[in-house]
Amino acid sequence: MSEETMVNIISFINQYFCDKHTISSIGKIAQGVGIPKSTAYRYLVEMDNRGMIEYDGKNRTISTPMIRKFAPASSLGLLVGSTTRRAAQTETEHAREYISLPIFLFGKGEFFILEASDDSMVDAGIAPGDLVVVRTDCTAEVGDIVAALTGDDESTLKVFGGTDEETKKVILEYRNQAKYPNQKIFASQLIVRGIAKYVVKALEQELE
Repeated sequence: MSEETMVNIISFINQYFCDKHTISSIGKIAQGVGIPKSTAYRYLVEMDNRGMIEYDGKNRTISTPMIRKFAPASSLGLLVGSTTRRAAQTETEHAREYISLPIFLFGKGEFFILEASDDSMVDAGIAPGDLVVVRTDCTAEVGDIVAALTGDDESTLKVFGGTDEETKKVILEYRNQAKYPNQKIFASQLIVRGIAKYVVKALEQELE
């Protein structure tokens, strides 16, 4: 493998972090350095083995000595698509970019970030366009807001209501009494991808 290409990869990752305040994806690294995506992946694995970078192939996270120096207390979350689209096999298939999440605000854990696309959870403080930080390394309990896949492979963000005693189906609850009074989803199959922990939103400015 080319030592020059390794240097260029590290340089690109560091510059991208400085410009965007987030970690570049493998696709962006490949484009920035001028190599195929599969080649970029092999370089990242080899550079991790040599201790030049830290690359987590499972979660697709990348860290360099410079990034660890200036952002030592951060977790990385994948910003993925909206909550209403049909789900990919993994979050990384719909990944838009990586976002650095300061540990002092979000805690330690494994995260991804969804963009809310409907008004079914407005009473819980989640409006269309909000970014919802979802933690994946924990277990859902009744009352938690969960990012889940239903039996028809639709991605949704709802309150976990436990299991209905009669039908044995899993209950997902809306939180918009004005528009969806007491509305629920009864799912025969459900995969919980994570629990919503934080909401990031833009404040609208009104000028008088």
